[in-house]
Amino acid sequence: MKNQVDLVHWDAEELGNHHRILSERYEAYREQKISLDMSRGKPCREQLELSAPMLQILPPDDPLRAEDGSDCLNYGGLDGIPEAKALFSQVLGVDPKELLIGGNSSLTMMHDTLSRAMLHGVYGSELPWGKLPKVKFLCPSPGYDRHFAICELLNIEMIVVDMLPGGPDMEQVEQLVREDDSIKGIWCVPKYSNPDGITYSDETVDRLARMKTAAADFRIFWDDAYTVHHLTSKPDELKSIHAACRTAGNPDRVFIFSSTAKITFPGAGVAVLASSERNLDLIRRQLAVQTIGPDKINQLRHVRFLPDADHVKRHMEKHAAIIKPKFDLVLQKFEAELGGKQIASWHKPNGGYFISLNTLDGCAKEVVRMAAEAGVTLTKAGATFPYGRDPRDRNIRIAPTFPSLAELDTAMDILCLCVQLASIRKILSER
Repeated sequence: MKNQVDLVHWDAEELGNHHRILSERYEAYREQKISLDMSRGKPCREQLELSAPMLQILPPDDPLRAEDGSDCLNYGGLDGIPEAKALFSQVLGVDPKELLIGGNSSLTMMHDTLSRAMLHGVYGSELPWGKLPKVKFLCPSPGYDRHFAICELLNIEMIVVDMLPGGPDMEQVEQLVREDDSIKGIWCVPKYSNPDGITYSDETVDRLARMKTAAADFRIFWDDAYTVHHLTSKPDELKSIHAACRTAGNPDRVFIFSSTAKITFPGAGVAVLASSERNLDLIRRQLAVQTIGPDKINQLRHVRFLPDADHVKRHMEKHAAIIKPKFDLVLQKFEAELGGKQIASWHKPNGGYFISLNTLDGCAKEVVRMAAEAGVTLTKAGATFPYGRDPRDRNIRIAPTFPSLAELDTAMDILCLCVQLASIRKILSER
């Protein structure tokens, strides 16, 4: 069998024979009635257990007061307890005065921040965005489907921007924002991006910070979800967008979001929004109508368990020890089964939660369908693009963290079979 030879150059008979062999293997998996859901990037049970001690960290006789004396059981503390601000200040590299600590979900904070912009505008807006004839957002793609879902819900038009090895195609971005004042923002997952695992270059950060925008109230929605989620001892470095915007004379341009969702508990973490004091002052006035305050008990648990950035670093090294073998397994399978065949490409991330697989054009939906029939549920093909439409039908987001190694081994065997089968059919159909 020609294992490491470009399949495109096989003749029809060789491809047909290989297809029959692979089909027999595929049917054998179908008969096993496997059921494995890899559609979302979820921590596995072993990861969740790392934070179990946090649930007992507040003793029954604890007065449950923050370091400023405020009662964490009572109303108040609209933007979080001081200890939580101090912790995230270290993690994100911003001043505690530039932080707002929220509930368990950064996605909620992103949704609410954009919803408030539609209802009221942002600092410096002449009108609420929702009263404008049209609002558009730039969406570097492949990207995070939940960002796109927020825009779609709020009737914000999405414009695809290509992702390059150093981040979004800044030539595209700069031209678009310079010429169109209805473009009000851009979504960014700047470190170990979802799903490509790309970290933005210093040049990309600087260009985002200083670029000329037709909209005076343009905002960067900087979803720094994976800022401490390293897989190696030599993590990627990300330049501070907050500092870059300040240096460029655009201190109000960025909203930075992060959370402990994949550090402690996805369902009971702590989220944070970092921005300029002027942005946050406006948001606090609006939040004062929406809520009396976040869950300060949960914030207190977190800062007792993870009091500073050094504790976070050591905790995340334990996460990496659990999930890195899974990433390694996926990459090894891809290289062994797909490498050299010119039918797929993939990124090798240094951190984050995903691996981005690109098939031949026109094959992703078929691969996902076939995998599902064999018992492996993957992220829907097209989900990594606005409106669920991948123009090349080739990108598949792989989420390795949740399955066991044994389950993942089987799932990747099935996936690689599906990629090869779909590719052979594609090649033959074009001859």
